[in-house]
Amino acid sequence: MGNDKTEILDQVRAYHQNNVTSGFIPGVTPVMASGAVLDENDRVALVEAALDMRIAAGVSSRRFERALAKYFGLRKAHLTNSGSSANLLAVSALTSHQLEDSRLVPGDEVVTVAAGFPTTVNPILQNGLVPVFVDVELGTYNASVERIEQAIGPRTKAIMIAHALGNPFAVQEMAQLASDRGLFLIEDNCDALGSTYRGQLTGTFGDMATESFYPAHHITMGEGGCVLTDNMVLARIVESMRDWGRDCWCEPGEDNRCFKRFEQQMGTLPEGYDHKYIFSHIGYNLKSTDLQAALGLNQLTRIDDFGTARRHNWARLRAGLDGVPHLLLPEPTPDSDPSWFGFAITVLDDAPFAPKELIDHLESAKVATRRFFAGNLTRHPAYQEREFRVSGPLTNSDTMAEATFWIGVFPGLTDEMLDHSIATLTEFATRHR
Repeated sequence: MGNDKTEILDQVRAYHQNNVTSGFIPGVTPVMASGAVLDENDRVALVEAALDMRIAAGVSSRRFERALAKYFGLRKAHLTNSGSSANLLAVSALTSHQLEDSRLVPGDEVVTVAAGFPTTVNPILQNGLVPVFVDVELGTYNASVERIEQAIGPRTKAIMIAHALGNPFAVQEMAQLASDRGLFLIEDNCDALGSTYRGQLTGTFGDMATESFYPAHHITMGEGGCVLTDNMVLARIVESMRDWGRDCWCEPGEDNRCFKRFEQQMGTLPEGYDHKYIFSHIGYNLKSTDLQAALGLNQLTRIDDFGTARRHNWARLRAGLDGVPHLLLPEPTPDSDPSWFGFAITVLDDAPFAPKELIDHLESAKVATRRFFAGNLTRHPAYQEREFRVSGPLTNSDTMAEATFWIGVFPGLTDEMLDHSIATLTEFATRHR
């Protein structure tokens, strides 16, 4: 079987090499906003895991968790089936009875931004907590520490913010604010894997951080996510909630790691009830699979290369569009080195064209655009009947809903593609000078 497997994997490599497409035709070939960059080793990793029938979470999942935790210099990483699930687990962990007086209870507030992706906010609502929305700054598209501080009220217990399109918010100062006020800080790092603030990786400042491995993100498993933390109490709660809510920490197929499987009494259960079936949290099965982790392990070796490519692509767009009229171009947060997720553009108020006209022009030239996620979540139908609080006007979030979009910088783009994006934007904007 060993020889057969080697032959199969050699054929997989040959298949990949024979199906590589190349060539770019401006206006015909799509310039995508995002996408996975997959090589022959990724394809082989997936096929090898399938040949070994590693269809549930197992050895590859554990290896990935250890490798990712080591990359961040954190103690624990727990794989999930998506970044959205990672966010749900991170927020839900803060409601655990095991945190005693520090736990969040229904009605407590979590400060976040209105101009973001809904799965940063939805776990707050799903846990009966109240999101407090603040505005962001145009250009960096992040909330300032001052805006967050002004939003803190007597029932505020946590802050949860995403690094906007990979651009870090002032996370060291935000972590200090959270510490000074006795608040939890969750970093939604899904768009910012590899970004740094003051020389330190984002995702390492807060009590917990989350990652997404959807194909649009910095590395991919197809689907997948992760919760990272240095706090072993929070790590154990996250693991329990991810694994059906069980109290036991044995791996699937493993028995009696604690040597007390039939020697404990919890809740009102009978003495000696099987610990594998004692549930200490309301949980679900939110694990990933070894098929995903096998792909992720190979992708993980390329984080730095992908980050270099994203930075190069962003810088090429920024230099090429510098001085183009009617457009507000993005800026990195001071003291940061973003591993960019996208290149944000805001059409200025005095522009002689509507944002939709520019977006339509780009799309017709096969340059893909994406809105800056929700723009302003409070204006979406899903949140009209939900309880939330707004701190200060959401002026810039409203501007983003009307006039902001982003284009791609992911590693699958070539300089020729980026130059086509630059030329398309420049031609339209200067024509309307």
